Amino acid sequence: MTRFRIALESRASEYKTELPTPALDRFCEYYKILSVWNARLHLVAPCAPEEFATRHILESLLLLPYLSRAAAIADIGSGAGLPIIPCLIARSDLKAILIESSKKKAVFLREALKQTGTSIAAKVIAERFETITTPEVGFVTCRALERFAELLPRLIEWSPQPSTLLLFGGEGLREKIESTGLDSTALRIPHSQKRFLIAARRT
Repeated sequence: MTRFRIALESRASEYKTELPTPALDRFCEYYKILSVWNARLHLVAPCAPEEFATRHILESLLLLPYLSRAAAIADIGSGAGLPIIPCLIARSDLKAILIESSKKKAVFLREALKQTGTSIAAKVIAERFETITTPEVGFVTCRALERFAELLPRLIEWSPQPSTLLLFGGEGLREKIESTGLDSTALRIPHSQKRFLIAARRT
């Protein structure tokens, strides 16, 4: 846990974010509970504490500058709670709906929200996004949806108008989004040549 916390503190500036002590404490709680559940549910690939701090927590927090005050967010394929739980920990003004088709992972998400003190700001729906009514949100986030490129047209069609899609992916996803004609920008993720945070506006 010490290695995880030190990595968060020492590398936060590389991701242009600041982490006050209360947030650091809750990130540690999140890492602790995810580590326990990961053996059963394979939420994320095994990695060192330093990599989890950067690849999963700090990368998730790259979303924050895009999210307006009191933003309402739908997170698709929440799985391990990334990127949305780190964002909820860092910003108490945010509200989120976590949509995860796996019932077992949905149980984990509810427990992780409870343990990190963010459950009051979030709701978990254990369904595929295509099967539920589009919620009234201003942002749609997604980090690790299965068959992402294949499902992208459905995700765009499902998203509210207007809204901003904030999606993590590689060159292929970036090119596919550009081909849709949506107004989009791509931020290269720190220390990566081929991964991006893509903001696409549906108007």
